[in-house]
Amino acid sequence: MLHAIIVGLIAGWLAGKMMRGYGYGPLCDLVLGLIGGIVGSIVFGAFGLHAAHLIGSLTVSTVGAMLLVAGARILGDEV
Repeated sequence: MLHAIIVGLIAGWLAGKMMRGYGYGPLCDLVLGLIGGIVGSIVFGAFGLHAAHLIGSLTVSTVGAMLLVAGARILGDEV
């Protein structure tokens, strides 16, 4: 459990650095990383891919967080 939280926090930080444009701030980036771990697991799992190691978990969480950031930006532009 602690492993997943730490990976999610790092993934949120990475996603915040990798996504161009305006940021949501450090706290929101970290929350997006935590939730992104779940989203990434669902998306990758749908394709039959599962993270077996730390680097894989970090990759899955970062991609999930980036998807959340992109979705938030799309929804923010709609409003």
